[in-house]
Amino acid sequence: MPSPPSGMAWKLRFFGFSGLICACLSISVSSVIRPVSDAHRSAALELFVPVDGSFRSLEEAYQALRTFQILKLERTYDISHATCPIISEILGSSSKPEDLFHALRVNSILGCQIGTQIFEDVASRLLVGIKEVNTLMDFYYSVLSLFYIKVMAQQTSNVKQQGSSIVLLDADVIFDSIKAHGQSDGRYRYDSNNSEPSTHAAGIALETLAGVLSLADSDMDQSKASLHYAKYKKVRLHTNLLIIEVVKNDIVKLFDSIKSYDDGTLYFDEKRIADTEYRGPLATTASVVHGVTAFAAIVSGKLEINGDKMVGLAKFFLSIGIPGSTNDIYIQLESLSCLENNRQVNCFSDPGKLMISVPLILSFPAAVLSLSSKDHLKADVTTVFGSAAPPLTVNLVQVFSLDSEDIPILENKELQFDPENSIHYLDLLPLKVDVGKYILFFEISLHDPDHLNIYATGGRIKAFFFFTGIIKADKAAVGIFDTDAENAVALQKLDLSRDNTVSLAANHLKKMHLNFQLLTPLGHTFKPHQVFLKLRHESKVEHIFALESSAGKYKVLLDFLGLVEKFYYLSGRYDIKLAVGDAAMENSFLRAIGHIDLDLPESPEKAARPPPQPIDPYLRFVPKQEISHIFRAPEKRPPEELSFAFLVLTILPLVGFLIGLLHLGVNLKGFPSSSVPAFCSILFHGGIGGILLLYMFFWLKLDLFTTLEALGLLGVFLIFVGHRTLSHHASTSTKLKTT
Repeated sequence: MPSPPSGMAWKLRFFGFSGLICACLSISVSSVIRPVSDAHRSAALELFVPVDGSFRSLEEAYQALRTFQILKLERTYDISHATCPIISEILGSSSKPEDLFHALRVNSILGCQIGTQIFEDVASRLLVGIKEVNTLMDFYYSVLSLFYIKVMAQQTSNVKQQGSSIVLLDADVIFDSIKAHGQSDGRYRYDSNNSEPSTHAAGIALETLAGVLSLADSDMDQSKASLHYAKYKKVRLHTNLLIIEVVKNDIVKLFDSIKSYDDGTLYFDEKRIADTEYRGPLATTASVVHGVTAFAAIVSGKLEINGDKMVGLAKFFLSIGIPGSTNDIYIQLESLSCLENNRQVNCFSDPGKLMISVPLILSFPAAVLSLSSKDHLKADVTTVFGSAAPPLTVNLVQVFSLDSEDIPILENKELQFDPENSIHYLDLLPLKVDVGKYILFFEISLHDPDHLNIYATGGRIKAFFFFTGIIKADKAAVGIFDTDAENAVALQKLDLSRDNTVSLAANHLKKMHLNFQLLTPLGHTFKPHQVFLKLRHESKVEHIFALESSAGKYKVLLDFLGLVEKFYYLSGRYDIKLAVGDAAMENSFLRAIGHIDLDLPESPEKAARPPPQPIDPYLRFVPKQEISHIFRAPEKRPPEELSFAFLVLTILPLVGFLIGLLHLGVNLKGFPSSSVPAFCSILFHGGIGGILLLYMFFWLKLDLFTTLEALGLLGVFLIFVGHRTLSHHASTSTKLKTT
């Protein structure tokens, strides 16, 4: 069925399927997960920019400092001059635990010059105040603040003096108070006032519990802190160890609620509940990762968490790409830092202790491979921050086509390793892989068995790939048939690798037949996403037909008898074009077939008329047609001799006037003798001469407006000097009469 005959519609459709190709390519590329790169460093430098030497808050300042610390970036600015006084003011006052928490963790990186006594006073206030705390967030801020004070104390020379003073004597009571906020499914409540359980709160609680265990006794091994509780409080060792085991089991239950995508990406999310703040998957997953890694670092033994789940969480954070906000990029990098290397202060780790498996990321430089260019399938295995992986092997386990996902087309192919470029690759040409979209499954095998307890490979890894190539258009022909569709009047072969100039002719009793076949590089029948045939009348009315595949061929049969109304009974020349496009085609084309001269019946009176064609908006910018002016013919003038005779008659009175002056003589006896009146008289007579000269120029060349403008200026001048001159003559005449 033809679409509306609009030129703009055809352009939109053709560009539409081109856009579809680009979209498919972009989707396949964007699905590839890559480790942290220089793009993150560039984004951090652009996002974290202080204003007037400081950030808007201490929380944002810490995010900037911590992000630069993780990425090992050198700060191009110094915020200590503006930030350290704020930190000193907060620590020196009776601030609430939340403000102390933000100030202390900024100072842990910035290293402001703050007296030891201030830290001791802050620790004393926190140790006293924590006994009256009953909400999870207040526990979190108080415990973490004490933890930062302890760490900063250990970084000074007075480790024993200051470190030993920060001990939670009632650590078991505080531990039980925090644990009381927990639920049977591993989630926690923010307070005990019937608040809804939260996955985000579970991460906060686990990080707080890890801080409590870390602060139990600074002189003991942190993994045995529960033994200290038993001796100090005289509580049975079995009870304390049982509580820690309960927390471990809660973590396992918490991971049972983890959500996943088809590609193995894992994440945590909150339930949207009215009147409660929704954290979102990013913040919730980050909270759980911080809490789990912190707790795993401080207790003895290893958590019963499948390493593949850590890989799934790492893929979730990397799938974000390059975040566009300061908060998101900080959360992403901080979480990835805890997953890759827990030997950092923020994750409560003990140097040399194995906490969780380090996730290895399988990434691909390209997910769209060209068979015509003989591209290799390349894979790179690194940690989340791009560090080199241990010796391993990447196996291509299975390859499925999206058209037939039941039977694999390839199995068990080992990728070769290029030590020079540290890349795994596979040559696809000998494997006889055809064009199309495929699902590839990979597995990573570590060479050293001891590395199985250190690294997590993620099990079977799923990836989507596009294989593109040159599609061959074969057996193309076009012809005109009689109404019985038996005898061909004209049949011509086409070469769809270039434009054709086929000339056809038909009337409304004929049929046009077009067929062709598309073959892949391996000779298989290819079915593209879109195939269109366009007929364009010389009046720019267009008709578009979609071609359907039948028995491996594309055919179209245009019965002009049934299309006369669709063609608006427009006879004349129609240009024919064929458009074929697909994401896997490297040679999608829009080919000219030729033209056909149609002789259609005359239009009935009530037949539909062709719609008005849209005006190209760019036509307004084309050069305009030159405008030619036709001026009025000049009026008939008198003969030249008569004009000169009239001029002489006009000048004669002036000549007579001059002769009369010469005959009578000029009387200069009344001319002023004083300097000022004489000067004014000269200017007055000169002004009169100037007006006469102006009249002459007006007659020769000046227009009326210019003459009036100059005459106005001269008139004002003459009024001034004439008044002075006439005043002098009047006073002189008065004196002569009185004498």
